[in-house]
Amino acid sequence: MTSLSSSSQSLTSLAAFGWDEAWAAEFAPYADQGLVPGRVVRVDRGQCDVMTEDGVIRADTAFVTPHDPLRVICTGDWAAVETTGNPRYVKAYLPRRTAFVRSTSSQRSEGQILAANVDHAVIAVSLAAELDLGRIERFLALAWESGAQPLVVLTKADLVPDPAALAYLVQDVETTAPGVQVLTVSSHTGEGTDVLAAVVADGTSVLLGVSGAGKSTLANALLGADVMDVQETREVDGKGRHTTTTRNLLALPGGGVLIDTPGLRGVGLFDAQAGVGQVFSEIEEYAEQCRFGDCAHEAEPGCAVLAAVAEGALPERRLDSYRKLLRENQRIVAKTDARLRAELARDWRLKSAEGRANYAAKRGR
Repeated sequence: MTSLSSSSQSLTSLAAFGWDEAWAAEFAPYADQGLVPGRVVRVDRGQCDVMTEDGVIRADTAFVTPHDPLRVICTGDWAAVETTGNPRYVKAYLPRRTAFVRSTSSQRSEGQILAANVDHAVIAVSLAAELDLGRIERFLALAWESGAQPLVVLTKADLVPDPAALAYLVQDVETTAPGVQVLTVSSHTGEGTDVLAAVVADGTSVLLGVSGAGKSTLANALLGADVMDVQETREVDGKGRHTTTTRNLLALPGGGVLIDTPGLRGVGLFDAQAGVGQVFSEIEEYAEQCRFGDCAHEAEPGCAVLAAVAEGALPERRLDSYRKLLRENQRIVAKTDARLRAELARDWRLKSAEGRANYAAKRGR
């Protein structure tokens, strides 16, 4: 009873960072051990900054550095910190409600956790460069898979002065992101920032995007101060250099918490089949009408997905992107799933044999 009471006392000072009664109840066993709660606001090698009821403290992460990269402590985690020693240590972190994970750029197909306990995944896309709808779909798949609610923010809207052209771009993205709110924002003019601030005022948001998407400028607009460094974007290709080099968690003046992330060069999927299905929900709805339950939507008779493409109801680009992301995700999963790997190898052998047979038939053998 004492532990729950002491944990609840932290509600006032940590509430701005997302602490609530549910977290207090989860933390109760650690309070019995004399540990204090705090939220990880930044992680460096071997150490992290943790916001506690007494302010930010520096703590060692030796006790929370497992071999599994998905279990290492991350920005956004709620930690149990030992504050009496020198150095101070993070002894554990509370079970995550959500986690944003991508595949690493290495060839080992490991997952990398970018942010924990996130409610909104804000995907920043610059209108200063040509829209890459495929990349937006990747971000959305990871966002849905994380358990967070995606939101697409089209930045630098002031660079598209023609209202008709802007409306066309927004419509393109809305088609790419079914069920997702799409906002146009200009940090230069302030357009749309009030709407975005209202969305992120509720819970924790992670800001994602490639370099040059205007994330740091957008973060400054939400924070009401020049907290994040900003660099100019190259005019030749609309790309920028990394201005944010670590993931930082910051309390917003209007309420809510923002995790800013470095620009992502790669957006690799990591076991995100459900997320892909959510991004392409219209394709999966058509698939329910296919004649065969295991229809691959390639050339099967009675395929409702191919019929939708032929009728113009489904853009062929969407179907191509859907197939591509599913194949990529399957390859990632297969590298850690021996059974699935064996099934893929068997399918490959069957298709190879079928191809050789068709070739031989054409040659008259």
